[in-house]
Amino acid sequence: MLQPTGMAVLDRLGLAGEALARGAEIDGLLGLNEHGRTALGALYEDLGEPRCFGVGIHRSSLFDLLYQAVQDANVEITTGFDIAGVQASGNNHQLIASDGIESAPFDLIVDATGLHSSLVEADFRYLHFGALWANVEWPEGSNFKPRLLEQRYRAARQMVGMLPIGKRQPSVPDEAAFFWSLPGSEYENWRATPLEDWKAEVVALWPEMERVLGQIASHDQLTFARYAHRTAPRPVGDGIIHIGDAWHSASPQLGQGANMALLDAWALSRGIADGRTVQEGLRLAASWRSDHVQLYQIITAFFTPLFQSESGLPAAIRDRITAPLSRYWPTKKIQSLLVGGLFGAPLQQLGLDMPDYSSLASAAKIASRASADDQS
Repeated sequence: MLQPTGMAVLDRLGLAGEALARGAEIDGLLGLNEHGRTALGALYEDLGEPRCFGVGIHRSSLFDLLYQAVQDANVEITTGFDIAGVQASGNNHQLIASDGIESAPFDLIVDATGLHSSLVEADFRYLHFGALWANVEWPEGSNFKPRLLEQRYRAARQMVGMLPIGKRQPSVPDEAAFFWSLPGSEYENWRATPLEDWKAEVVALWPEMERVLGQIASHDQLTFARYAHRTAPRPVGDGIIHIGDAWHSASPQLGQGANMALLDAWALSRGIADGRTVQEGLRLAASWRSDHVQLYQIITAFFTPLFQSESGLPAAIRDRITAPLSRYWPTKKIQSLLVGGLFGAPLQQLGLDMPDYSSLASAAKIASRASADDQS
């Protein structure tokens, strides 16, 4: 999900319109428990911003958008370099590959290699729950809502969801991301279970899913993702900064991963521009982001068990306390701020503005027509 935070960064880069053209407009999140009662309901309109929405987008579409911008800027790219460490000599910093090859010297190393970064000294344990993911064609004529991220829960032990993610190519049908919550310890058992038995379990929780699961014919069509809550103790070192999941990783429950990384990158850009030295710029970037990062690490750690837990207590708290409270002001507004990544006012800290969604919609139409012409 691209939240208003991530879209604000893309807007400054001139890429927000194209991101919207490739993705799907999302008006909010709706999660129902097994009894059909609302366990999670958050709408972007509750932010009080004109025509505000999220954007569901395939990760490869977002990558391709940014990668193309990097190519247009004539940035040299080297692949096949398995990073194992760094070494510094004065103001020169080099990457060391696992086979001992050394890179050219750099003024600055930006580590954006994610949770498994070899440059971060931080141990972590995977969360108990991960998730199975698959890309499916949008089921036309179904009861799924094309402008909502929808989820269904059985207590907090099971969760199934559908997120519209737009088109990866202009000539292909609209797609959605299907996901199913699964403990990591059960993954091998799941692979050994007949697929039809698992499908029956999914359909029992959400009957409409029968229209989607027909597209899945093999266990191999689903990717199992593991998650961890981890914050690197020192995001800044001598000539190096860790951003995104290399600095702070969390479960995807609030859909903040890519957005937090984009904010980190924007802060780094500003820090380098404003700092008298590279090292001062790194310290500025980290200081601008640290409060927001810590806030969302705490909030996400709190929310995750409400939707992924073997215990019945978190689900009871969710259904009987947090869900009813979220229907009323000010909790309703706070929940929308949390989902939008805006809690803690991160945009003001970085000199960013809320995107003008009306203008973005127009830019998206232009980008869509241009892509269709290219395909022709």
